[in-house]
Amino acid sequence: MSTLLVHEIYRSIQGESTRAGRPCVFVRLTGCDLRCAWCDTEHAFHGGTRRAVEDIVAEALGLGEGLVLVTGGEPLLQEAVHDLLRQLLDAGREVMIETGGHRDIRGVDERVLRVVDVKTPSSGESGKVFRANFDPPRKTDEVKFVIADRADFDWSLGRIRDFRLEGRCTILFSAVSGRLAPSLLAEWLLASGIEATLQLQLHRILWPGVLREV
Repeated sequence: MSTLLVHEIYRSIQGESTRAGRPCVFVRLTGCDLRCAWCDTEHAFHGGTRRAVEDIVAEALGLGEGLVLVTGGEPLLQEAVHDLLRQLLDAGREVMIETGGHRDIRGVDERVLRVVDVKTPSSGESGKVFRANFDPPRKTDEVKFVIADRADFDWSLGRIRDFRLEGRCTILFSAVSGRLAPSLLAEWLLASGIEATLQLQLHRILWPGVLREV
């Protein structure tokens, strides 16, 4: 029987990606092999409960939403995540996975919408980006850059060019909360002329200061 170490399962509003604003079921798995300087989910590094994939699927389906996000931590650390994704898809759900971009995503079911968070220099983990994940990207992929300063933004533009992302997938930019004003990031994005989307972490606006189950 396949099992996963699960941190939390809950229903909320999707705060990021092109699905922002939609009710969503979140399946957050425990564990991450990155330590980003500005991580906002450190609570998912440890703990959790080991559960059968079938039980996780049943709980997620029971929450009733058509959209499910599998996240972490880093969900691709656990091999059985592929069983979870497949069972959710086979049950008729629209399924997303959010990953740090340093783990090989090429084996993820083609029906899954992959959100790849490319770590910028301010995270301290930019050297771990797995280049083959973008060779080529899927049209349905969403590639996210979390920006703390101008150096992060310029570095991200370089990766977008190097990986030939523009026009081939959705590109997302987010500002690190408390480090960079979203309005300034918007100015940089407008001046760059790049085809990308600014996102504002809707869940942080709706529930400021709440770190769990949002």
